Amino acid sequence: MIRRLLFVALALGLAGCSAVGHWRQAAGGHLGILRASRPVADWLADPATPPDLAQRLQLTQQMRDFASRQLALPDNNSYRRYADLHRPAAVWNIVAAPEFGLTLKTWCYPIMGCAGYQGWFDRAEADAHAAELGAEGWEVQVQAIPAYSTLGWSRWLGGDPLLNTFVRYPEGELAAMLFHELAHQRVYLSDDTAFNEAYASAVELLGAREWLAGRPEALAAFEAGRARRAAFLQLAREGRDRLQAVYEGAAEARAAGKAAVMAELRERAVREAPGYEGWFQRANNASFAILSAYSDLVPAFERLFEREGRDWPRFHSAVERLGALSREQRREALRVAPR
Repeated sequence: MIRRLLFVALALGLAGCSAVGHWRQAAGGHLGILRASRPVADWLADPATPPDLAQRLQLTQQMRDFASRQLALPDNNSYRRYADLHRPAAVWNIVAAPEFGLTLKTWCYPIMGCAGYQGWFDRAEADAHAAELGAEGWEVQVQAIPAYSTLGWSRWLGGDPLLNTFVRYPEGELAAMLFHELAHQRVYLSDDTAFNEAYASAVELLGAREWLAGRPEALAAFEAGRARRAAFLQLAREGRDRLQAVYEGAAEARAAGKAAVMAELRERAVREAPGYEGWFQRANNASFAILSAYSDLVPAFERLFEREGRDWPRFHSAVERLGALSREQRREALRVAPR
């Protein structure tokens, strides 16, 4: 572990002051979460643990076993501990895009590679950095994130813990959250946010359905929620495509065209995406860009799962093989996968 930390320190020293400042708060924030966590067994043995929390923690351990046994996800110490952070989010992500563009700003770090978001453990710090980006002309969103993955690197410190920020989710969404984060520990590419998030999102959806197969009421509730989300995604994709067309058009017409598209989306959301009206009220280019990273490639990964005979080890192996290709080759391979 000392060798790893020395390597990180050297890499940060070469990265510049801004990266050092961000990594310092990231390391401190994660260590704070680990310090707050205790083994699930300790929480279950503690008479002060509320009964509803104890029931949830027991359920997560069943899900955790299922993830490794049935979904071929890593079998390690992640999600065997629990922490109450006394706050509504694990981390706050900054996402940014140009005023007339849908390409995410990326941040690159030693070892971890590049990502289309930057995480902060303190909301005030996130807001301050978002304001700086806004002053530079970026359209910015600060998003509350309930969970994140250290890609298995923190296993020697106890693993990624369960958190109060998501442990009381409905059963299907709780399973989906765990499976998504564990998928990042199975396959993660340092240069392709959209690939990583779509793969993990496909794992969460397919895995949650398997988990709920013998629980008809919970499965029905999960599918109803996902149907509402699908309607939201459909409207958001349509809006994104129309915005892209505006941005590729005449420069003098972009501002008016963008305003017209956004106004129409907000009006249609009331009818076509109930429950997501607030998202469209707050949305900007950064919102549409990050949503694309999480959703656009999911159907392609679902088709790949079917092509591999719904066999989880074979599916993960196929994804790993795609990871060895260039970004363009990955997209082409996913695009031509049999439907």
